[in-house]
Amino acid sequence: MHSGHLLLEEPIRMASILESSKPSFFPAMTKIVGTLGPKSRSLEVISDCLNAGMSVARFDFSWGDPDYHQETLENLKASIKTTKKLCAVMLDTVGAEMQVVNKNETPISLQEDAEVVLTPHEGQEASSETLPINFDGLAKSVKKGDTIFVGQYLFTGSETTSVWLEVDSVKGKDVVCTIKNSATLAGSLFTLHASQIHIDLPTLSEKDKEVISTWGVKNKIDFLSLSYTRHAEDVRQAREFLSKLGDLSQTQVFAKIENVEGLTHFDEILQEADGIILSRGNLGIDLPPEKVFLFQKSALYKCNMAGKPAVVTRVVDSMTDNLRPTRAEATDVANAVLDGSDAILLGAETLRGLYPVETISTVGKICSEAEKVFNQDLYFKKTVKHVGEPMTHLESIASTAVRAGIKVKASAIICFTSSGRAARLIAKYRPTMPVLSVVIPRIITNQLKWSFIGAFEARQSLIVRGLFPMLADPRHPAESTSATNETILKVALDHGKSKGVIKSHDRVVVCHRVGDASVVKIIELED
Repeated sequence: MHSGHLLLEEPIRMASILESSKPSFFPAMTKIVGTLGPKSRSLEVISDCLNAGMSVARFDFSWGDPDYHQETLENLKASIKTTKKLCAVMLDTVGAEMQVVNKNETPISLQEDAEVVLTPHEGQEASSETLPINFDGLAKSVKKGDTIFVGQYLFTGSETTSVWLEVDSVKGKDVVCTIKNSATLAGSLFTLHASQIHIDLPTLSEKDKEVISTWGVKNKIDFLSLSYTRHAEDVRQAREFLSKLGDLSQTQVFAKIENVEGLTHFDEILQEADGIILSRGNLGIDLPPEKVFLFQKSALYKCNMAGKPAVVTRVVDSMTDNLRPTRAEATDVANAVLDGSDAILLGAETLRGLYPVETISTVGKICSEAEKVFNQDLYFKKTVKHVGEPMTHLESIASTAVRAGIKVKASAIICFTSSGRAARLIAKYRPTMPVLSVVIPRIITNQLKWSFIGAFEARQSLIVRGLFPMLADPRHPAESTSATNETILKVALDHGKSKGVIKSHDRVVVCHRVGDASVVKIIELED
């Protein structure tokens, strides 16, 4: 498994490092997922987030009720209209998450070397001696010497707001632990994470199913982020559940890898899922710190070769309270891009952070700089080699379109697609120029009424690196006559020009179907 590939262009001129970044319509080819919450749910802030480069909005159901999230979503819809920026919706499940319940919300002070008891009696008051949890099987799962982490949101690694416990003994359903560091826990809910231990909780809880079948169906969610995915079967069950919920049969399932169990079954999970989210917060606890980078490189490489979007989390934690990221964080974002990440997911930074808009903008700028030195040539060769021969028809067209685009220095690749698959395959080869995917809606009927499908496919490409969708007029079928294709092409070119991507005398590569054949052509614009 080749994972030590740092895809950097050689050599990098020092002068180019000092060149100022030019603002453009695409802040970066790498996409940004923003979690909307208390600090990022007003019309004004969401509009600013969209303008700064957010293309997927994540709704985290680990906290907040459906009505609260609905209000936020209504503001998002209004912001999309005013900014004219497309944005997809991701629902993040609670999953097999153990939580400490602090009903009174009084801060709990824990002292190093003292004892604390984890008990499944949720009705009890949380205190320095007792922490009530939402799971009664913990005593059966742990043994003396095991490690447990408790923190608000996630174990942050900040030793004053998160606590590290060591299991001392088990008494009935209670777990007695020794506190390894002094900390104060504030808030009503804390996440509890048992390191490298199988927790017998369902991946899709009853609460998750209820939220998906009500809030999810009502809002036609584009992505389901499946927390604590541990086996391919988890993804299959989630997909089966969605398939019975009308429009949600089109929702993409992203497996969120959060622990060693998910890592162990990574290859089979990747085969089943539509995309992968690497939840580095929890993984950073489950894995020894020195192993995290290696897993990231290996997992991203596998996603890239499979042509499935890979999303990395927890990149600029310090921007939750600060206007600038640390040096290590800035380097980390760039390395995620060089390692092949499609999107960067911001959690606490936009949810409760003081600078949600600035965070999106900063991450976008770092991604953009890293993309300039991404070694596309090496990446292209690796991908072609991995795909092998004979290539499928679509794969061959996609790689040809990208190679042509690079050889003629095209400013964009325009791809007509109805399912979105052709455009995603082009993006898989990581062209250096944006791919404008023109999604042609398809007409379907259930004998009672006609409806168009295509909007899901357009929004779902908003998480793929380098892919920028636009919905075409449904009266133009994707594989129709050259006359209607010319009409749509003109619309696509005008769209590209209005966004500053395509200028006069530029070359553009166009990929579309004519009858049974797929055509890749290069056009040179006159004015």
